[in-house]
Amino acid sequence: MTNTNLLRSKIDESGYKLTYLAEKCNLTYFGFMKKVNNETEFKASEIKTLKKLLNLTNEEANKIFFA
Repeated sequence: MTNTNLLRSKIDESGYKLTYLAEKCNLTYFGFMKKVNNETEFKASEIKTLKKLLNLTNEEANKIFFA
């Protein structure tokens, strides 16, 4: 289960727009938001992309995506 609050915080800190992050994960904006809001789960490839773009440590990524 995704820690939505922590993910949103990291996205805000990054300065990236949600549409840009969705595009980089090969998702539509709506598909990305479903994952952010825990309606569907992130795939490993999407987690890897977000980890790189948001400069997440392994610990941060675990707290966000494997809460």
